[in-house]
Formats: sequence, structure tokens, C-alpha cells
Amino acid sequence: MTTPVKDNNLSGPKVLIEGPTGTGKSFAIGTAVEWAQKNGQEVFILFTEQGGLESLLGYWRDVGVPPFKRRESAPIPDCLHWHVIRTPSLGLDALIDGAVRTGQLSYQALTSWTDGNRARNNPWEAVLRALADFPCDRTGEKFGNVGTWTNKRILVNDSLSESANACFRMVLGAKTIASQNEYQVAQQNLLAWVRWMTQFLQCTFIMTAHVQRQVNELTGIMATMTKVLGRALADELPVLFSDVILTVRETDRFYWDTAAAGVDLKTRNLPIQSKITPDFAQIMERWAQRNAA
Repeated sequence: MTTPVKDNNLSGPKVLIEGPTGTGKSFAIGTAVEWAQKNGQEVFILFTEQGGLESLLGYWRDVGVPPFKRRESAPIPDCLHWHVIRTPSLGLDALIDGAVRTGQLSYQALTSWTDGNRARNNPWEAVLRALADFPCDRTGEKFGNVGTWTNKRILVNDSLSESANACFRMVLGAKTIASQNEYQVAQQNLLAWVRWMTQFLQCTFIMTAHVQRQVNELTGIMATMTKVLGRALADELPVLFSDVILTVRETDRFYWDTAAAGVDLKTRNLPIQSKITPDFAQIMERWAQRNAA
């Protein structure tokens, strides 16, 4: 039995779900869509990663495929809306120009050079404009500024990795190497955006991310961290979310983990344990109970 959701001042949970490739991050979003369908909510997904939409649609179309082994395909719920933005790869001309510059210029000259054409087809601007008036590729409708949405909508960004890449391309353009200042510009733009998404929005916000292994500078121990623009930014992200969950695959079984050692995890809506069933309904139900109270 689900808890009725009241539209009051309690903003929706902000969830960072991260893990290696192939551990069910995009696929599990289907459970959030199912919960929304049962509770009169809508789900809006901004795909910036190649293959994300295909993985999600597999939740209803891939019969007998783990982690959710359906006996038959199911229709895609009407409450689901999506928009796909892909950061375009550099063209061959730009790659050739980069090769020529690298062969001719010093390291200092390469880092100080600025791509005067980087404003063209700015992928980061496309991400922000999509959020300013969310367009649904499925229906052709537009749903307004996500900052005006209530807690009866769920917004998903799949994924942080490619969204960060789009932000970095805004700064770099076709440059073959980044200076420290350019890293800082990209990091501050990305961090300001994540802060707005997690601290300002009333709607539920779910973000997927990849992880990488790095040495913790304080302990000297190898740790699993969010893959983003630099170590400093990876340290900033977990505190902004209500829940930070690690996705895990063991052979053909998929789990969530909130207790793994060497990973900066947190939970407000799940138990602290390993081998949690990957289902967003658990998070949304706990939040709905608080909201109803």
C-alpha cells in the first residue's frame, strides 16, 4: 500500500546513485516511474549519456532480463517524459587542427590558447535551457521551468559524467589541454548548478553518476569516489544530497549499498546496509510518509 502524497512545503528527496558501468543505474529509474504512476506523479528525465534512454526503456521491453525479470513486456507509463541531449564529439577538422597545434606549440602556448569558436553549439547551454522549459521528446510538449515544479514531480539527470563533460566543453571548446584556471571555471559552474538542483528545487531530483578509484589524501587509502571534474569537486557533492547510494552487481544480481567501506555514502531514506533491493519506491515511500505527517 502506498502513502498518498500531499503537495506541501516538504521538498522531494535529492538522490545521487552512483556506481561502475553496467550496475543498473539507468535501469533502476524504472522503479521510480512505477512508483510515480501509482501515486499520481510525473517523471522527467534529462539524458546526457549515450544509451541511457535505451537502458531505461529496457525496463518495460527486455523480457526475462535481469535485474527485473519480467514475464512479458509492459507499456511505457504515460507519466514518463524525457529529453535527450548529447555532447557532440569533436569533428575531424577540429581533431586535425588540434594535432597541428600540438606539433607546433609549446605546452605553455597550448594551455594559454583560447578556442574562439567554443560558443558555437555550446552543450552546457543546451542543458540549462532544457531545464528552463523542459521539452518532452516523447509528446512534443513543454513543461516549464523545473524551478517552479512542486514536489509532485520527479526530475532525473542521467548522468553527471556527461553533464560535467558538457560543462567542460563550454570552457574548453576544441582545446587539447586544459589549464588549471579552466578546470576551476568548469568546476565552479558545475558545482553552482548541482547546488541549485539540490538546494532550491522542490521536486524530487535523482542524479546518476559513475565512480573512480582514487587515493584519499587524508588516509592514504584507496577510495571509491564520484567521477567528476577533479578530486576537489568529488568531495563537495555527497553533502548536497539526501541519499548517496552505490550500485553493485554480483554475477547476474543487482543491489544497492549504503554501507560499503571506502565510499562516501549517506542515507536519509534507506537502511545502512548492503544488498538492498534496487527500488526507488523505498525512498519515495519513506519521504511520502514524512510529507503526509
